[in-house]
Amino acid sequence: MLKITNKIFFLLIIIITILSLIKIDNKNLNKLNKISLNINIIKKQDKPIAKLIINKINLEEYLYDINSSENTIEKHVTFLKESIFPDQNNSIIFIAAHSGTGKIAYFQKLDKLEINDKIKLLYNGKYYNYIVKDIWEDNKNGYINIIKELENQLILTTCSPTKENKQLIINCIEKESN
Repeated sequence: MLKITNKIFFLLIIIITILSLIKIDNKNLNKLNKISLNINIIKKQDKPIAKLIINKINLEEYLYDINSSENTIEKHVTFLKESIFPDQNNSIIFIAAHSGTGKIAYFQKLDKLEINDKIKLLYNGKYYNYIVKDIWEDNKNGYINIIKELENQLILTTCSPTKENKQLIINCIEKESN
């Protein structure tokens, strides 16, 4: 009889423990849902939202949401915060990346582009086609001096491959997107 009582007592302790854990889980369910929601938001932002394609220099690189931790020049080709995206009127997109050497030097061949070269941007399932209109170097001071065109624009920038404290700027205008 004592053995049965001990087994019942032991089972009761296990049942109470399980029930208390269930109670804790129910109490914290809202907190867990909020944590899960935040994780989903972070995961969504860290997925690519665009792809830059420059066939002439064999470049195909993904771009991330401006608010993503992946949208940094230290990791990827990067949208600058001043960008107005191509699905908006009068768009002007600023994209920057490292040149030079190393695995993050995505724009190391950007200086090979010439007037009328073609560039594609895949954004929200649509291809936006651009042609190079102007190429110049300017002082590297944290600003890009640009004249806004009537057409939608794509501005590519990186450090000058030949001149210290200069930046290479490539101004492209949109042509027949699909």
